[in-house]
Amino acid sequence: MTQAYLVDAVRTPVGRRGGGLAAVHPADLGGHVISALLARTELDPLAVDDVIFGCVDSIGPQAGNIARTAWLAAGLPEEVPGVTVDRQCGSSQQAVHFAAQAVLSGTAHVVVAGGVQNMSQIPIAAAMLAGQQYGFADPFTGSQGWLARYGDQEISQFRGADMIARKWHISRAEMESFALASHQRAAEATDGGVFAAEIAPYGHVSVDECPRRDTTLDKMAGLPPLRPGGLITAALSSQIADAAAAVLVASESAVAEHGLTPMARIHHISARGADPVLMLTAPIPATSHALKTTGLSVDQIDLIEINEAFACVVLAWQRETGADLDRVNVCGGAIALGHPLGATGARLLTTLLHSLQRTGGRYGLLTMCEGGGQASVTIIERL
Repeated sequence: MTQAYLVDAVRTPVGRRGGGLAAVHPADLGGHVISALLARTELDPLAVDDVIFGCVDSIGPQAGNIARTAWLAAGLPEEVPGVTVDRQCGSSQQAVHFAAQAVLSGTAHVVVAGGVQNMSQIPIAAAMLAGQQYGFADPFTGSQGWLARYGDQEISQFRGADMIARKWHISRAEMESFALASHQRAAEATDGGVFAAEIAPYGHVSVDECPRRDTTLDKMAGLPPLRPGGLITAALSSQIADAAAAVLVASESAVAEHGLTPMARIHHISARGADPVLMLTAPIPATSHALKTTGLSVDQIDLIEINEAFACVVLAWQRETGADLDRVNVCGGAIALGHPLGATGARLLTTLLHSLQRTGGRYGLLTMCEGGGQASVTIIERL
């Protein structure tokens, strides 16, 4: 049976908005993890068939195919091509999926997949608003088909999060307890050196900058909601951040030819859609589909990474899947570690891969909500 192997994965620390990585050009962030990945695996760069990177808001320094720019900025061979994909928050997870599909189909044998995002330089939703100077208020206004189907109601992740909290009867207090645990887990993982194996320091930045060690339930309770009358606050949301991550995906023949030692194999990849107005619920049907397709139960998954876009996203998903939260985001999630959009999928996969190695678990599952009401699922098996 043809396999797609994950040989290694590496990431930068996640920098907070305006923090230690804020001034770094996205191509240099991406180039840094690509170089680190090649150095760790001792792979000849000319063995790479393609570079696939995720990036959202691809304007300014992130425009013009950042995958290609990052590879070249790292001083690597011009003969190797690159392509950038945008599946919103799931962009770099999709990059890994495309890499795995290329390997499984036999059209490539070695692919560098990952993602990069500098949200300090290019604000969130910048690409969504870039058309205003040309008379387009947003991606939806003016579409007769969209108007007929969904009307002119507000389409935003913040409204979606509030709607999810109310639909699943998730209280603010429950979300705040979840968010506090995320920060505590991230701080504990950092202090215990858990992330050391996956991080390639950038300059003086060697650890994740986003965890709030001094946060408390009382501090969270004092924050105003992001929307009038809403439940979601900044403390219950993922943090704006800067980072890059890269994963080496290889075929069985490439592993043998280049003397590589894979850490895991791709067991399953898929994506599913759901309500684009709720926007953030698709991990529920996507997880159900993945488990049904593979014949696995959620109890057979040793570790799970689900992006903490908002606390309610994970809690609603947990209510529907029955997953044990003790095996979910064990090192903290995006509420504490940040959500550098186009890099997050690869960052989560990097952490999942190294966490399975550390704990000896067999199966790991990654899922995350994506703009437009979508979600992807990756299941990996540690070797």
